[in-house]
Amino acid sequence: MSTSNSLDSVYFITLPENFQLSKNAAHIDPTIPLPVQKKAEDAPGNFNMEELSPEQILSGILTVLAYDKDNRHLPYYRSVLKSALPDIQKELTETAIIKIKNEEFDEAEEILAALRGFDPDDMSAVLNTALMLDQRAEFYRQQSLNDDADACDAEALEYYNRAMEADPPVPDAYFNAGFYYLKQRDFLQARDCFEEFLALTCNLPDDELGKNGAYKKERAQEILNNIKNDNIDDQKFKAAYDFISKGQNEKGLEQIREFLQSNPHVWNAWFLLGWGLRRMERYEDAQKAFTTALQYGGDKNADTYNELSICYVEMQDYAQARHCLEKALALSPESVKIISNLGYLALKEGKPAEAQKYFTTVLEYDPDDKIALAELKKLEA
Repeated sequence: MSTSNSLDSVYFITLPENFQLSKNAAHIDPTIPLPVQKKAEDAPGNFNMEELSPEQILSGILTVLAYDKDNRHLPYYRSVLKSALPDIQKELTETAIIKIKNEEFDEAEEILAALRGFDPDDMSAVLNTALMLDQRAEFYRQQSLNDDADACDAEALEYYNRAMEADPPVPDAYFNAGFYYLKQRDFLQARDCFEEFLALTCNLPDDELGKNGAYKKERAQEILNNIKNDNIDDQKFKAAYDFISKGQNEKGLEQIREFLQSNPHVWNAWFLLGWGLRRMERYEDAQKAFTTALQYGGDKNADTYNELSICYVEMQDYAQARHCLEKALALSPESVKIISNLGYLALKEGKPAEAQKYFTTVLEYDPDDKIALAELKKLEA
């Protein structure tokens, strides 16, 4: 939701001096106008003071905290909200986390914006915003909405950086940012984040890190060992990924081939080689690279099988393409990208009824998936 539209849903009114939000709330200052959330049925300019509820005021305050960062009355609004709802931060945080898990990203984003406005120094709200954007990017990428995914990735990084710059340091910011960089295949930055996490937590008891404290330490160390053993924090690997991501495939292939000369058993490198070759439509060469990636550990990654299936489709080996997509789906059963690709494969095989089932399944996960909606429309025509 845009800032202007959100603030358009708020009235500013002056309340009587004896008005109270709750029995425990501080007295209202009648000289400061309070924001009030409009009701859906309110006609323009048709506000009825007698029907005003405390919930409308509290909701209005949350909207202003989220979207009107320059409002000079923010400290007062925060005090009103805190006195009326002492547990508001905890309750909103729990709600935001549930919304993120349910992929209700718009609602989660509004709640997190309100939390950041309520307490600008609350790094948990900043970190949860980064995690929400990170997950939203993954959601978009599964639908092949790569531009939207890239925009969310860039914004997520801004919030991760804010959380990592906090004083005192927030160990979880480095832990979660490490996984963000792993997904970007920026293993150099991932290594630095996990090393910083371990440095910050080496002398902390597990109970101070939370119930997953011991697990996080072990996981961070395991990832660091894998990065160092495979040498994937090498600059050539990073350069190869950056070049291919930007469409400079020839330069990327040159870098990754140099890396493979010294590191021939690294599945991530073979995956990158295959990715670059596939983008250049060199499908047989890409197929060989992805198959080699499977041999060295890429068989635990759904993307390897999915990329390999694309090569087989282009080579018109539909049986192998199906085998790969079924393997990918077993590893990532809710990936709409993989389910959509099964639908496309069924179309290639001349099985429209089967394709329809796959695209319908995509809509069960995401009713707004544009690709599935378009393909179903064609099939129903």
